[in-house]
Amino acid sequence: MPSISVLGDGNHTSVAMFVLLGLLDQAELQLILFPVFLGTYLITLIWNLGLIILIRMDSHLQTPMYFFLSFLSFIDICYSSSISPRMLSDFLKTEKTISFIACATQNFVLDWMGTSECCLLAAMAYDRYVAIGSPLQYSAIMAPSLCWRMVAGVYGSGFFISFVHTVACFNLYYCGPNVIRHFFCDIPQIIPLSCSDPFISQLVLFLAALFVGFGSFLVILLSYVFIAVSILKVASFKGRVKAFKTCGSHLAAVTLFYGTVFSVYMHHSSQHSTKQDKVLSVVYTILIPMVNPLIYSLRNTEIKEALKRVLKKAAHLPQKA
Repeated sequence: MPSISVLGDGNHTSVAMFVLLGLLDQAELQLILFPVFLGTYLITLIWNLGLIILIRMDSHLQTPMYFFLSFLSFIDICYSSSISPRMLSDFLKTEKTISFIACATQNFVLDWMGTSECCLLAAMAYDRYVAIGSPLQYSAIMAPSLCWRMVAGVYGSGFFISFVHTVACFNLYYCGPNVIRHFFCDIPQIIPLSCSDPFISQLVLFLAALFVGFGSFLVILLSYVFIAVSILKVASFKGRVKAFKTCGSHLAAVTLFYGTVFSVYMHHSSQHSTKQDKVLSVVYTILIPMVNPLIYSLRNTEIKEALKRVLKKAAHLPQKA
């Protein structure tokens, strides 16, 4: 068992280092999983970065939906990068330690990107509602200025809530134990390690999560209620199917994200992370950032056509040169 690293001052000590137990206990399995998660991380970077570049390069994708999608890909890159590199390095280590500051920083980035994703999914749901409910006024309502303000609000809200979460958690007094039963710095696993009364911090965290998490989910839910009403007003069955297809990818992404996040954080009744929690955490921190570009691209003819146009232009460049 790794020794506890502390900073001393008379009779008072404070934790300077946390120990992460990691995803698995068996060293042999960790070595097997290393190339799997390395491949997953590289695919996440390539697919999301490729989607951002494609949206920026093709004029046909200069619409609010793809504008928001490019920022979702950016969030997924940052989200995955805040966990995967350290997780990969820990697979090769016997002692998985992380400094107090590094743990707080990782938690801050994770919270910022996670909260921003909640808000961005809500903004994308509103965009789909306007597109289906008011198609003739869509361009006027979802003007570029509004889209930029919505994105600024998304990142600003994420930053503020993440700052509140991080201060509430890491401003507590930690004197030991310092073992986090997870593969990343997760707040529900850190606060129980505190030597001070965590009630105020837990209350702040709960209110912030309630305001952003459930607030965003409520916006998404209401948007889809109005979307369903608008779709039912469409006369032809073919028209209804076409309208539903425009929000099918977003609905799949929302279900996957909120389904796993709620499964992890709605039933933390003990201080110990179960294997199920770790598996679900892998889904929303590692796998979802990888599959989001696929969800939006595989059955999307506009993205496929845009990719063909970009590849065609790239193929003609050497000939012109």
